[in-house]
Amino acid sequence: MGKNYERIDGRLRTFIEEQPLFFTASAPLSGDGTVNLSPKGLKGSFAVLDELTVAYLDFAGSTAETIAHLRENGRITLMWCAFQGPPNIVRVHGRGEPVFRDDPRFPDLLARFPDIDPSAHGLRAVIVVRAEHIRDSCGFAVPYMSYDEERELHARRFAREDDASLSEYFTKKEHIATSLDGLPGLPLPLPPSPV
Repeated sequence: MGKNYERIDGRLRTFIEEQPLFFTASAPLSGDGTVNLSPKGLKGSFAVLDELTVAYLDFAGSTAETIAHLRENGRITLMWCAFQGPPNIVRVHGRGEPVFRDDPRFPDLLARFPDIDPSAHGLRAVIVVRAEHIRDSCGFAVPYMSYDEERELHARRFAREDDASLSEYFTKKEHIATSLDGLPGLPLPLPPSPV
């Protein structure tokens, strides 16, 4: 039923690029640490960089668990499900890193996302993931669900922030600079956006 892949190309690449939603999973090294699972959406915020590398834009949120876990150990899994059409689930297990706004690679990475205005969403980092294991599975138990449209709430909330107020917002949140388990999260103060 499942198949392993050596690279992200062809039908596999088409499938993941067409999905309006994917999930990220990460965890700290500590056995009693908090496992994190997050939904990711916003059209245009995901990109296949090459046959083994993907990236997504990390926007403002209430915590920075994925960033903290990646800074500690790099482990991450991304998952896409077919909610329409033929059943399918694709997982990319790999190593990731957050590329922050003051990193020299940031502007070139950001250019890989031409279909979204990142300034409207409180962009914190670009998460780059190098695939180590790529696998699909049947998805027979995943229900049919329809995609209607993007929510506008996130953009409406964060479009009014500039770099200084966004940094202040993050500083006030309990689990942005430090994860739920006390790991270093988003470095603050937030560097100015290069774009």
